[in-house]
Amino acid sequence: MDRFDPRWDDDRCRPQSSDRDWGGRGGRGANDPRDSHERSSFTRDLDLPGGDERERVRARGRDYDLDGADAEVLATTGAFRVVQVEDLRDALEARAGGATPDQRVGRLQDSGLLERIPLDGRERDVVVLTSQGRELLEAHRLGRPDEPQQAFYAGLRKPRELSHDAQVYRAFRRAEQRLRGQGGRVRRVVLDYELKRDYQQFLQARNRGRADSDGRPDRTAEEVAAWARQHDLPYFDDRVHFPDARIEYEDAAHDLRHEDIEVVTPHYRGTHAAAAARSGFRRYGAGVAGRGGGGGRGSRARRGGLADELLG
Repeated sequence: MDRFDPRWDDDRCRPQSSDRDWGGRGGRGANDPRDSHERSSFTRDLDLPGGDERERVRARGRDYDLDGADAEVLATTGAFRVVQVEDLRDALEARAGGATPDQRVGRLQDSGLLERIPLDGRERDVVVLTSQGRELLEAHRLGRPDEPQQAFYAGLRKPRELSHDAQVYRAFRRAEQRLRGQGGRVRRVVLDYELKRDYQQFLQARNRGRADSDGRPDRTAEEVAAWARQHDLPYFDDRVHFPDARIEYEDAAHDLRHEDIEVVTPHYRGTHAAAAARSGFRRYGAGVAGRGGGGGRGSRARRGGLADELLG
């Protein structure tokens, strides 16, 4: 097996199996008329409940009782790897189905699907998927092999950056509201992990299968710059710069576009702050004033300032 195959990345579950023993839900699909709520971009490709009624869902020989809000919590958490409970509260305000977000998180945690992690006080606790939670989502993907699919993650990857990473979903919510107001529709979110993984695959492509390889990439600066242009990523100071997340969406004319977002903090200083301002990503920050540039295919405005919007 090629160790660079993205389907087998360490941070992701194996692709959906054709063996229906992997998971099942009685044959219902994502557009079942009994689903009483509009599905988000994270659950639209999942064969999971969408309404307020709890249903039996099976995955890997285990049964779970879930409703549509449970599916949203699991898929949203998996898409961003780490989400603050407070932000889930806001996202589920219109459809909590009688359970508070804390109660819902507690039930999913008791089921072994979520893990709750303290972050400077209970009001700032975050949640991540467990391996069981990710397996459940992967088991119930709808088969759409020709379309890019939302990746789901389990567990923590960068504990030291937990506070920063927990803000990415909040920034996404701001961006999604603006895009939706412009007639856009989010298709999926690509985290920096995926973009950097693809970049590493590009760097190491010539080393694969070579017994004499020392593991160091042999790409020229021109090749790296061309790769960056192909993926619409900024290249300056002899390196490719990556956003925290890329939002892929359809605009009002149904054209496919993307917007790159980055969370900045008051600790951004010197060359780090300069690179953030120069990247062209749409930036969000807590306690940081100023205006920045918007990202998107064919539109990378470059204005001064550090953050586009403040995250409350």
